[in-house]
Amino acid sequence: MSKAKTGRRTLDSYTVKHISKTIRPGDCVLMRPSDSSKASYVARVEAIESDSRGTNVRVHVRWYYRPEESIGGRRQFHGSKEVFLSDHFDFQSADTIEGKCKVHSFKSYSKLDAVGNEDYFCRFEYNSSTGAFNPDRVAVYCKCEMPYNPDDLMVQCEGCSDWFLKYILLDATGTYTLVESWIRFHPTCIDMTPEEAQRLDHFYCLDCSSEDQKKLHNSHVSTRHADMKLFPTAVDVLYLTSLFIDLLTKLKLLSVTLSLVAVSKLSFDIWGCEEAILESMKLIEY
Repeated sequence: MSKAKTGRRTLDSYTVKHISKTIRPGDCVLMRPSDSSKASYVARVEAIESDSRGTNVRVHVRWYYRPEESIGGRRQFHGSKEVFLSDHFDFQSADTIEGKCKVHSFKSYSKLDAVGNEDYFCRFEYNSSTGAFNPDRVAVYCKCEMPYNPDDLMVQCEGCSDWFLKYILLDATGTYTLVESWIRFHPTCIDMTPEEAQRLDHFYCLDCSSEDQKKLHNSHVSTRHADMKLFPTAVDVLYLTSLFIDLLTKLKLLSVTLSLVAVSKLSFDIWGCEEAILESMKLIEY
């Protein structure tokens, strides 16, 4: 006659002796991989159980997948600490737990002052069989229309009161389809270095800036080129010469000649000069 199987007991908590940490259902933990060259696996403890004697403790876990472990692989917008909550459940020995960690919501993670080794974030649930994501859409940002990666610096326009949303639809291969975007920008997408972006007190995108705000916003560009001198090309010289002749004609000073050679040696902003000449002509006509 065969013996009945030994019953299992459900535990409210368990202290993992080799790390001196107490785990409970709902905790997120780092699990030792079979391949020591790989990073620790991330899992959420669903339940803890032992045999009738309180030994042979196992944890029932729900695995988090890293982007590179998904069917579509890691994409540009995936954060370095991003994980997906999968539908993959498993039983593991409690002795394979290497430590506790914290999996934040995307919003909470974005507000952290400092990200520690134990901090991760999750914004998707992942079907390990089909490769589908839930939710199947996410807001995209910037002129490049990519989802937000919390590892990347972005600047937000202060003038965009009527923000419009764009989303991407994720499929099993990790590809996405543009649907709608938030008005935030990567510095490199707006001709700005990260260092310049960090020094900004205010930022207005070109769509909602006034002329004065645009000049203020773009001052970093002119500062970069402050020491540069613009030399007119031959075409510019001929164009400016014709404007000068028109101006002199209106002043009835045709006896005064203009040397093309002298003009070509000048160092000035071509379009600023053009604006001044045209304005002078308007005043004369008036």
